[in-house]
Amino acid sequence: MQTQVPRKCNVLWNSVSNPIALAAIAATLLMPLRARTQSAMPVAPPPSQATPQWQIAAGGSMSFEVASIRPGDPDKFISPTFGLNIDDSPIPPGGNFTADFPLPTYIEFAYKIMLTREQRESMLAHLPKWAATQPFVIVAKAPTASATKDQMRLMIQSLLTDRFKLAAHFEAQDQPALALIVVKEGKTGPRLRPHAEGLACDAKWSVPADPASPAVHPGEFLPSCGVVQVKSAAHHTILLGARNLPLPSMAAFLAVIPPVMDFGRPVIDQTGLKGMYDFSLNWLPDPVINSPGASEPSDAQGPTFEEALKDQLGLKLKPTRAVVQILVVDHVEQPSPN
Repeated sequence: MQTQVPRKCNVLWNSVSNPIALAAIAATLLMPLRARTQSAMPVAPPPSQATPQWQIAAGGSMSFEVASIRPGDPDKFISPTFGLNIDDSPIPPGGNFTADFPLPTYIEFAYKIMLTREQRESMLAHLPKWAATQPFVIVAKAPTASATKDQMRLMIQSLLTDRFKLAAHFEAQDQPALALIVVKEGKTGPRLRPHAEGLACDAKWSVPADPASPAVHPGEFLPSCGVVQVKSAAHHTILLGARNLPLPSMAAFLAVIPPVMDFGRPVIDQTGLKGMYDFSLNWLPDPVINSPGASEPSDAQGPTFEEALKDQLGLKLKPTRAVVQILVVDHVEQPSPN
């Protein structure tokens, strides 16, 4: 069964049987988002102050028809209408929006960015404490019942400006990074294939008998398209994957999944692979990295992250430098409830 991780996490998740892996992933993915907000989407910078292409395609500017904001209860989480993340998965029709997160989660969603752990830590000192810790419940209605996820982002941008008095701008910064590249040009691993070669998103779904098996078509353990998911697998391994996802989005997610997070750098896509892909990655977390002092279960068995990346996807990570677009929050105010 798939569940949305409560508050502050935007990756769909299935129960993880390995307690070491569970603690490591929870520590990363459930880390409170705070702010002088920085983008973890390491792409070639557009001209200064240029509007991102996705925003132009979504309409440039939109506002909710009606919206209410009130402080959330830290002990009582309200599930969102849909995941507030960088993917382009379809959202339920009707134009409804409900969420219960701290301000930086809304900022990430509105500007379609994803933060690494180090970027979160960097932004902690620049906003008031309430912005880092206080959840806000937003209940809103779009002017159209067929609003897309990107259009919802534009509406949240307007809401942040109007109600939180958010002022922000992008800066291009040259930073250490990790480049995601192919091991052998023109060839990918058995678990990374063009989405067009797999099941269509609207095809009838059947669950494979052994989702950890290399024989399973990449991504077929996932019933949903456009959503990165994490689940437990055999021998205390972790299974990460998605269907119908572009490689830049995969790279961004790798930067916040153990053990890549420990490198302290954003991951940029330099594979040259265009279009949409299905992938699944199965590896045994390193207990030394993920939980100092922890011992590995006696029945733990599986490849390291680097081995899995190479053998299953045909990819590897290479240290590099890259110009990264950084979203800097200049001003924010606590909204009055309504």
